[in-house]
Amino acid sequence: MMGEQVARVVESKNSAFPTGTIVVALLGWTSHSISDGNGLRKLPAEWPDKLPLSLALGTVGMPGLTAYFGLLDICGLKGGETVLVNAAAGAVGSVVGQIAKLKGCKVVGTAGSDEKVAYLKKLGFDVAFNYKTVKSLEEALRTASPDGYDCYFDNVGGEFSNTVILQMKTFGRIAICGAISQYNRTGPCPPGPSPEVIIYQQLRMEGFIVTRWQGEVRQKALTDLMNWVSEGKIRYHEYITEGFEKMPAAFMGMLKGDNLGKTIVKA
Repeated sequence: MMGEQVARVVESKNSAFPTGTIVVALLGWTSHSISDGNGLRKLPAEWPDKLPLSLALGTVGMPGLTAYFGLLDICGLKGGETVLVNAAAGAVGSVVGQIAKLKGCKVVGTAGSDEKVAYLKKLGFDVAFNYKTVKSLEEALRTASPDGYDCYFDNVGGEFSNTVILQMKTFGRIAICGAISQYNRTGPCPPGPSPEVIIYQQLRMEGFIVTRWQGEVRQKALTDLMNWVSEGKIRYHEYITEGFEKMPAAFMGMLKGDNLGKTIVKA
């Protein structure tokens, strides 16, 4: 199984990565790996001692970067706009909402439990609701923002997104990050959004993968995220499972929505 790790070099013949170096790498579900150094990333030299290293897998890593670039580059967020994010208590969604608040926006978040909704309110979301318990998703979205939505950060896909798209403002932007509602489907895909709505509302939808951004822009984003966390402007929560042998259970639990924040397995 593919997967990202924060790991410590235990033996080395590579002067660029001496023994004891902390690295982030896509090493998969392994307890030990052999590498020639390609694909290994050192933590930023200025990494604060007070931040757990596991944040390099979450808020100051791939999920945080996904939120950062999806919101600021793909959606082109502007201050004063209204942002909707689903799976909002997860590793990506929780950062999306907090960045949007930092940029002076109204933020609406949806999640699948009352505990997660309470967490979103602690993070400063303007409106948060449990999409599983509302009588009508359409009505709940309209109540949360009667004027509609400028930006929609989509982690869910499926019928949820079809409902949201009907409430986008003219020239609205949609960043398609994930489709977790569809990953375990066994039947055909549900119908997509109405083309007429996309046309008449002049909406822009774009899917993206975070590896698109590399080099200096990636480093700047990591520095911004690290500083925001250090300054308390972005808060985080880690759902930690102890034990390498529990990797499958932790992964399946994440897909079922058991986690609050970033799912981490500590080997």
